[in-house]
This record gives sequence, structure tokens and C-alpha cells, in this order.
Amino acid sequence: MDEALLRSLTPGVLTVLVRRGADFAAAEDAVQDALVEALRVWPADPPRDAKGWLVTVAWRKFLDATRSDLARRRREDRVEEEPAPGPSSSSDDTLQLYFLCAHPSLTPASAVALTLRAVGGLTTRQIAEAYLVPEATMAQRISRAKRTVSGVRFDRPGDVATVLRVLYLVFNEGYSGDVDLAAEAIRLTRQLAAAIDHPEVAGLLALMLLHHARRAARTASDGSLVPLAEQDRGRWDTASIAEGVVILQTALARDRLGEFQAQAAIAALHADAPTAGETDWVQIVEWYDELARLTDSPVVRLNRAVAVGEADGPRAGLAALAAVDSSLPRHTAVAAYLHERDGDLATAARLYAEAARLAPNLAERDHLTRQAARLNAGRGR
Repeated sequence: MDEALLRSLTPGVLTVLVRRGADFAAAEDAVQDALVEALRVWPADPPRDAKGWLVTVAWRKFLDATRSDLARRRREDRVEEEPAPGPSSSSDDTLQLYFLCAHPSLTPASAVALTLRAVGGLTTRQIAEAYLVPEATMAQRISRAKRTVSGVRFDRPGDVATVLRVLYLVFNEGYSGDVDLAAEAIRLTRQLAAAIDHPEVAGLLALMLLHHARRAARTASDGSLVPLAEQDRGRWDTASIAEGVVILQTALARDRLGEFQAQAAIAALHADAPTAGETDWVQIVEWYDELARLTDSPVVRLNRAVAVGEADGPRAGLAALAAVDSSLPRHTAVAAYLHERDGDLATAARLYAEAARLAPNLAERDHLTRQAARLNAGRGR
């Protein structure tokens, strides 16, 4: 059974049900029931048209689940509209489904959470980590979003800004290595850029391409993380970098700066440096200042502290870090790095070990543990 195939077909099937009049929550449940049925039936009797089979079964599940005394007659009439088996449209409905989930009845935060869960396939834990909130809080947010859109007709799609935020979070989850969603996010953002002339759409596409260009160099052969400064720049995808830079320059020329363009400008400065030592940190700090004005994000301020430490010295970086909430994820790891740069190896080793205990994934935990061990071994000699 090809579970990857099932995941790839899910958005299109869900869109068909919504178009046919199913409310979102009931449609999602029906699709999940159809997937369970597929796992049971397909190994022995695989269909010739997988999507058509799923649409038919999911629609039947929806009808069965939503019949009631008040609506029985109306919904039984819909049985005549049930899609017939056979080839169905091969058009990609995923991007449209992103817009449908970004419904005006939802707050942007709830729309993003719902889309990541229902369309992106991320777990509640992964979404909570992306939003820096407890898993229980995110579970409640997603449940409220489902209740809000239950029974709502999806005839008013959401705005571009919400869809961009969803695409960026999906990309980041794929880029982290936990789930391979980065390429899918780039594909959808390309579609959006082709359909909408919007500088922030272009900025997001440029940002994704510039980050993705470094992917092959981010991990060693044993799976361990390789920090940006230590990456083999010969393994970076120069074609993606060039494309990203051209897209970014075109967007910036329109003089409608947004957060994704500013982030892409920072990524472009990293990509443009032949070596880590030649990175233009002064310009990167300036772009972080722009980004902080646009977003007022604690994560931006955390990353800015690193850039300040590189541009003006580790003590300046530590001073900038002091203004950032110490409970923020990766705050301790940044403090460890800046203390190491400042020559305080004992404090750095202790903070690396503490950061390892707080790390959100195994690869990062192993990297930080090795950093602590390296410093402790050096002090022991």
C-alpha cells in the first residue's frame, strides 16, 4: 500500500466534497474514513483510478454520516449526483484548498493551524512547535476552527497573506527534515506566483529557493547537522540560488517591502558570500532591523542577536540577546554560541548541554550535545 499516494490525493478529494456542498469538518471525516477503507481494500483489489475511487467512497461516507431527520430527503436526493467510477480530473486542487481553508470566518492564526492539520498533514505537536505554544493549546485552537467552519459554505476564499503564512510553515516543517514537505511547498508557491502578481508571493518563492538550495549541505553523511558556517558551499544548488536572487530583485524593485522579501534578502546575502568569513553581516543586521519593524517577532530578534554578534562582536550580540525573552526556543543555544565566541568556554559548554535538553528534534539535540562535549574535552586537556 502506497501511503504517500494516499496523502497526495487527499487534498483533491477533500476539495471535491467541499465543492459538492459538504461542510469542511464532515468532509474531512469522510475522507479519513475513505482512506481507512482504502488501506483495507486496495492491497487485494487496487483500483484503476485511485482518486475516483476515493471520491466515490468519501462521498458515500459523507452522505451516510450526515443524514438526519430534518435533512434526510434533501441529502438522499444528492445520491443521484454521486460521482461515477472512472477517470476523474487530474487538475491539482491543493492550492485552491489552501485558500478555502483560509476562510474569512476564521482568524489568520486559526486558518493557518487548520490548513496545516487538514491539508498539510502535520501533527498537532508539529504545528504547536511552529507556533511556540503548548500542544494542548493548539489542539483546542484546531478544534475551535473546525467548529467555526462546520456548516459554512466555502464560497469566500481567504486572503493571500494567510495562505503565504501556511505555505511558509509547511516549507519550514519539510526543511526541518521531520516531514518531506519542502518541495511540495515550493511547487504550490510557484503555482501561486504564476497566478498572482504580488511582491510578497515572489518574496516567499525566492526565500524558499534560497533556503532549499543549501539543503544538500545541511547534514553530514551520518545525518548530523552541519552549521551554515561549516557547510560545503560547493554542494549548494547554484541554479536555485540564481533563480531566487533574480525573483527577489524583481520583487524589491517594486518598492513594496514585506517580511518574506526581507527574509529572502538575508538568505541572499548568505548565499552570495564565497566563504562564511566573507558574509556581509552589517547588511544582514540592517535587514533584520527592517524585518523587526515589519513583524515585531521574537524569533527575528533572536536571529538578529546572532547577526549583531557577528557584525559587532559577541558581547554586542549578548547585549542584544538580553532583550529577547529567555523562554524562547533556541535562546539558550544562541547564548551558548555567543559565550563561546566571547571565550567563556565553561559557560558555553553548560549552555550547550542545557540547550540540548530543550532541543525540538533529535538531530539538533545531537548537534548541541556534541558542541558541549567538544568544549568540555578542550577544557580538560
